[in-house]
Amino acid sequence: MAKIKIKSGDTVRVIAGDHKGKEGKVVKIITDKNKAIVEGVNLVSKHTKPSAQNPQGGIVKKEAALPISNLAILENGNITKVGYKVEDGKKVRISKKSEKAI
Repeated sequence: MAKIKIKSGDTVRVIAGDHKGKEGKVVKIITDKNKAIVEGVNLVSKHTKPSAQNPQGGIVKKEAALPISNLAILENGNITKVGYKVEDGKKVRISKKSEKAI
C-alpha cells in the first residue's frame, strides 16, 4: 500500500473523476481503503430512519469518500506534490514546487 501524503485539514483539489476541479478541506482519511472525505465535495443523498437524534428522518445530504489518487494538495491556489525533508531532527512535509513546509 502506498504512503498517504494527504492529512486531515489539508486543502485539496479534485484532479480526476466526476467532481474534477472542486476544492475543499479534508475532513477524514480512511487509510485501509485509501480514501478521503472532502468537505462539500461528492455529496450523496442518504435516507435516514427516524431516531432519537433525528425524530423526523428523511433524506440527508452527506459527503462520500473519494480515492486519494484523485486529490492534489493546494498551496497558494496551485496544486503541488508533497516531499519530505529532515529539519532539526524532525521529518517535515514540504511542497515540491516552492520547497517550503506545508
